[in-house]
Amino acid sequence: MSIAHEIMVNQDFYMEENVLSPNSLEDRFMETLYNVFWDHLREQLLSNPPEFTCALELMTEVKEVLLSLLLPRHIRLKNEIKEVLDMDLLKQEAEHGALDVSRLSNYILSLMTLLCAPVRDEAVKKLQSITDPVQLLRGIFHVLGLMKMDMANYTIQSIRPYLQEYSIQYERAKFQELLDKQPNLLDYTKKWLTKAATDLITPCLDSPDIPSFSSMACSTPDKAAKNSDPPNPIMVLYQGYLNLLLWDPENEEFPETLLMDRSRVQEMGSHLRHLTILASVLLVARSFSGSILFNSPGFVDKLKCITKAVTEEFNSKPEEAMLNVSEQVSQEIHCGLKDLGFTALSSENTVCLIGQLQNITKKENRVRSIIGVSATLP
Repeated sequence: MSIAHEIMVNQDFYMEENVLSPNSLEDRFMETLYNVFWDHLREQLLSNPPEFTCALELMTEVKEVLLSLLLPRHIRLKNEIKEVLDMDLLKQEAEHGALDVSRLSNYILSLMTLLCAPVRDEAVKKLQSITDPVQLLRGIFHVLGLMKMDMANYTIQSIRPYLQEYSIQYERAKFQELLDKQPNLLDYTKKWLTKAATDLITPCLDSPDIPSFSSMACSTPDKAAKNSDPPNPIMVLYQGYLNLLLWDPENEEFPETLLMDRSRVQEMGSHLRHLTILASVLLVARSFSGSILFNSPGFVDKLKCITKAVTEEFNSKPEEAMLNVSEQVSQEIHCGLKDLGFTALSSENTVCLIGQLQNITKKENRVRSIIGVSATLP
């Protein structure tokens, strides 16, 4: 269900080769494991008489991979592969020491040349120059893995329109199957929607931590309190999504129905926080620099660059990051006013500007609250 959901919502989703970090513990372990296997195969093929146990296992897997790469119309080719790679026949040849690994490898290479995507032509061509049978089989398996990945991506592209058409029914049916086995599976989802509904019917507060559509719309607490109508389900859902944008990353009670999108929601929430900080900085800066300086070419862009440069630091060191921003912004305003022939910021105004900018790090900051509510308006 997770893969189907990802295919539906992410148009750029595709399978890619899992490349381990060079010299990492996992990379060294896997390389050692592979080397042991291929060295064992080499020992079997060089023994007298040759032992073909590993070779037969490899041929069985190669046969399965090749068949998985075929399209329904490849009936003749499918029959040919089953005939050439008939495992019962190959076992008989192995028992009599007549299994020709080189002949089978060349046959597999010819099929790979026929079936591979153009992007793999060069890799298959390089395999044809390998004379060592073990190295050739190892290369064949690597390229076959890439070809399986290519086929998976082709399949993803093919079924995406179908998934988009039936995704809602599919996910609903899958969730129902899970609910039948785990009746309490959606407890966090219920809690999330209940909180959203409560936010909508709760009277407006002076400084709500999380803005709600009801607090945006009502003018007085009394007006909200007198509204006894049940909240609109669509508005509850909107409020729920708004709450998710401000979700504490450490809070594990994330709604189960949205777990597959949690990383996306957190990324959007982070982007929203960064935009709120940026807009708050610009609003405060404008109040000290005036419209003339703000309308001068490149001035706002400079302030944006200053703020964006330390955006990531707001998560871990907000006070330190904003101190850096406030000092640079005040310097830009001071120099900008001076260059345009206006009176530069006085020491008192500079201190006030820096103080207001540093206060933006506080959640209860009025400027930040106004910007945050405006950013979440539908």
